[in-house]
Amino acid sequence: MVYLQYGRNILRRSKNLNSECVLHHPLFYGGQGVRYRKLEVILTTNIDKLGKAGETVKVAPGHFRNHLMPKLLAVPNIDKFAYLISEQRKIYQPKEAEEVKVVTKTEEDTMKEYQKAARRLENAKLVLRRFIKIDTELRSPVDKDEIISEVARQLGVHIEPENLQFPSPMSTLGEFEVPLRLPKSLPLPEGKVQWTLDVKIRKK
Repeated sequence: MVYLQYGRNILRRSKNLNSECVLHHPLFYGGQGVRYRKLEVILTTNIDKLGKAGETVKVAPGHFRNHLMPKLLAVPNIDKFAYLISEQRKIYQPKEAEEVKVVTKTEEDTMKEYQKAARRLENAKLVLRRFIKIDTELRSPVDKDEIISEVARQLGVHIEPENLQFPSPMSTLGEFEVPLRLPKSLPLPEGKVQWTLDVKIRKK
């Protein structure tokens, strides 16, 4: 009541004075500070010219109340919300891609791979099963593409069409030596004049 009476007296005095020296109640000035005080909020998403998700920024109360809060773009900066935002970022934040170092293969490394593949082809036997028409004649002949795919499936070695010297498809049961065209720098096995692949076609 004391402040109220004091305010009335000041307002009465202001009416009697010229407009240039109008006095106001001290509480009027104090209230102005609340109007312009900014709030600390935590952003839930990236906002241009304001900040990134998870950052704590200061905004006007009206902007938070009318824009950020209704759209869930920000939450008040209190312990409960800060904990929830940090946990959410741990779950949904994409992991940084690991740096991949590309190591260039040397000619020596390539040669070692060729030697390993050549030894596997030389010591293995490719087995195919086929239906026959008459006696040993196959119902469907074995072509180069099928040999390449079966080498990859059975022996785990990838070869190119130019690595096979395959004049014509195989059309009968039996065992065959298919010549291989590999780099000349590869040393041949003892007693061999060329690299070969053993292929056996059996009745299905």
